[in-house]
Amino acid sequence: MKTLFLIRHAKSSWEDSRLDDHERPLNQRGKENAPRMAARLQELGIKPDALISSTARRAASTAQVFADHLDFPRDKILFDADLYLASVGILQKIIGKIEDSFHTVLIFGHNPGLTLLVSQVWGLPIGNLPTCGIVSLNFESFTWPEASSRLPKKAAFDFPKNSSPPISFSK
Repeated sequence: MKTLFLIRHAKSSWEDSRLDDHERPLNQRGKENAPRMAARLQELGIKPDALISSTARRAASTAQVFADHLDFPRDKILFDADLYLASVGILQKIIGKIEDSFHTVLIFGHNPGLTLLVSQVWGLPIGNLPTCGIVSLNFESFTWPEASSRLPKKAAFDFPKNSSPPISFSK
């Protein structure tokens, strides 16, 4: 069984227009939402084997907050430049290359790729993965290449403004 959490970076700041998009930091709302969403995973007892993040500052900062809440060493976060604004195809390739010894993996990335992946490839009725939104997917697969192209057995969707339990989907 493989469990994948796709997490869109927390809300970023547009305050300094001179900054390159890749270098934009989290804004105040992002700094509040990231720990709140990380705490939700912590409450579920999630123990990740790997955290993989885009190299963009806003994604890396979000991954670091989650690492802190989930007792995952920050220096073990894997950074992948290809996650920055990745297409669906690139995302599937990245997922397919995850070490099979990892069973629970968190990926921190960007839209529109993440939303298109969950809606078009896995058929989940999610029109937009909001900032700091989380989609969890459980696959009956023993390898990540299988998981990257199969429908999940179960999936759930949560986001900062959600005040009820995560929205669940199953086959």
